[in-house]
Amino acid sequence: MRKIVMSLDKVKEEITKLKGQNIKMQVNKGRKKIVQYEGVVEDIYKSVFVVRVINENMEKLSYSFSDVLCGDVKIAIKK
Repeated sequence: MRKIVMSLDKVKEEITKLKGQNIKMQVNKGRKKIVQYEGVVEDIYKSVFVVRVINENMEKLSYSFSDVLCGDVKIAIKK
Protein backbone atom coordinates (compact mmCIF):
# COMPACT_ATOMS: atom_id res chain seq x y z
CA MET A 1 0.00 0.00 0.00
CA ARG A 2 1.27 3.48 -0.90
CA LYS A 3 1.79 6.12 1.71
CA ILE A 4 -0.06 9.32 0.82
CA VAL A 5 2.31 12.28 0.88
CA MET A 6 -0.05 15.04 -0.30
CA SER A 7 -3.76 15.59 -0.27
CA LEU A 8 -5.78 16.45 -3.35
CA ASP A 9 -6.35 19.98 -2.02
CA LYS A 10 -2.60 20.48 -1.62
CA VAL A 11 -2.02 19.33 -5.22
CA LYS A 12 -4.65 21.82 -6.46
CA GLU A 13 -3.02 24.60 -4.46
CA GLU A 14 0.47 23.86 -5.82
CA ILE A 15 -0.72 23.70 -9.45
CA THR A 16 -2.71 26.91 -9.00
CA LYS A 17 0.58 28.61 -8.04
CA LEU A 18 2.05 27.44 -11.37
CA LYS A 19 -0.63 29.10 -13.52
CA GLY A 20 1.03 31.11 -16.30
CA GLN A 21 4.50 29.67 -15.66
CA ASN A 22 6.63 27.58 -18.00
CA ILE A 23 6.80 23.97 -16.82
CA LYS A 24 8.25 20.61 -17.77
CA MET A 25 5.93 17.61 -17.55
CA GLN A 26 6.59 13.91 -17.54
CA VAL A 27 3.49 11.84 -18.29
CA ASN A 28 3.25 8.08 -17.83
CA LYS A 29 0.92 6.81 -20.56
CA GLY A 30 1.20 3.15 -19.53
CA ARG A 31 3.01 0.19 -21.06
CA LYS A 32 6.38 1.80 -20.34
CA LYS A 33 5.52 4.86 -22.45
CA ILE A 34 6.71 8.04 -20.81
CA VAL A 35 6.27 11.31 -22.70
CA GLN A 36 7.85 14.64 -21.80
CA TYR A 37 6.34 18.02 -22.59
CA GLU A 38 7.21 21.65 -22.06
CA GLY A 39 4.34 24.05 -21.74
CA VAL A 40 2.39 26.62 -19.75
CA VAL A 41 -0.36 25.97 -17.20
CA GLU A 42 -3.21 27.85 -18.83
CA ASP A 43 -6.49 27.14 -17.03
CA ILE A 44 -7.51 25.53 -13.76
CA TYR A 45 -10.94 24.05 -13.19
CA LYS A 46 -12.59 22.13 -10.36
CA SER A 47 -11.16 18.70 -11.26
CA VAL A 48 -8.69 19.31 -14.08
CA PHE A 49 -6.02 21.70 -15.30
CA VAL A 50 -5.11 22.60 -18.89
CA VAL A 51 -1.56 22.85 -20.21
CA ARG A 52 -0.70 24.53 -23.52
CA VAL A 53 2.15 22.47 -24.92
CA ILE A 54 4.95 24.41 -26.60
CA ASN A 55 5.58 22.66 -29.92
CA GLU A 56 4.74 23.05 -33.59
CA ASN A 57 1.02 22.36 -33.07
CA MET A 58 0.54 24.40 -29.87
CA GLU A 59 -1.90 21.78 -28.60
CA LYS A 60 -3.72 21.85 -25.27
CA LEU A 61 -3.77 18.88 -22.93
CA SER A 62 -5.83 18.43 -19.79
CA TYR A 63 -5.02 16.33 -16.76
CA SER A 64 -6.82 15.69 -13.51
CA PHE A 65 -5.34 16.58 -10.16
CA SER A 66 -5.56 12.92 -9.19
CA ASP A 67 -3.12 12.09 -12.04
CA VAL A 68 -0.56 14.24 -10.25
CA LEU A 69 -1.44 12.75 -6.87
CA CYS A 70 -0.98 9.19 -8.20
CA GLY A 71 2.34 10.02 -9.85
CA ASP A 72 1.22 9.50 -13.45
CA VAL A 73 1.98 13.18 -14.15
CA LYS A 74 5.08 14.85 -12.75
CA ILE A 75 5.52 18.61 -13.01
CA ALA A 76 8.61 20.76 -12.54
CA ILE A 77 9.21 24.47 -13.10
CA LYS A 78 11.28 25.11 -16.22
CA LYS A 79 14.36 27.19 -15.44
